[in-house]
Amino acid sequence: MFGNKIISVKDQIADQLRSDIISGSLEPNERLSEQSLSERFGVSRGPIREVLLQLTKEGLLVSKSNCGVSVNSTLNSNMQELMIDIRRKIEIHALSNIKNTLTEEDFDYLDGILERIQEAFSKEDFTEVTKADIDFHRFLVFKGGGQELVNLWYPIVLRMRMNYKRLSSPKDCVAEHKAIADALKAKSLAKAKKCLLANIK
Repeated sequence: MFGNKIISVKDQIADQLRSDIISGSLEPNERLSEQSLSERFGVSRGPIREVLLQLTKEGLLVSKSNCGVSVNSTLNSNMQELMIDIRRKIEIHALSNIKNTLTEEDFDYLDGILERIQEAFSKEDFTEVTKADIDFHRFLVFKGGGQELVNLWYPIVLRMRMNYKRLSSPKDCVAEHKAIADALKAKSLAKAKKCLLANIK
């Protein structure tokens, strides 16, 4: 799941559209046309239709009868607070399951993500910062609950991240994630949970 692998054209298109939505290039409530996306990516409408269905399941898009597919709206403050609470509970649950089971290879993977975050900040590529941030947490959720827990968690995180502006300080962002990893390395579950809760807001 996390190693180097060949990425299909469909997955590349999905990843690009996620980036467009997270960055705000595709704005909330903006309509998406299968035909225009087909022309943009140089593929038939079949793969585009599959990608739109996938992103709808992830919560980034919404499909309505007779209205087609459009970018989902941003969350109001009450819904955002609710999703933060749900996300925290899922990730704390994952950490409790992980306990002291992470290997050196796992920590190397997390360190690689921290380097991605730092590099993305240096390039002021905040969309990549957001995607690396999601990858960091998704790895821990997967380790603590497998793909079933990831499937529950992932739409919540993507929905929260639409046009998200909090990731603006490289020092704080990298430090927050490093603190989580360091606590897990030190086998301090209580501290890891405390650092995690401080990061999710």
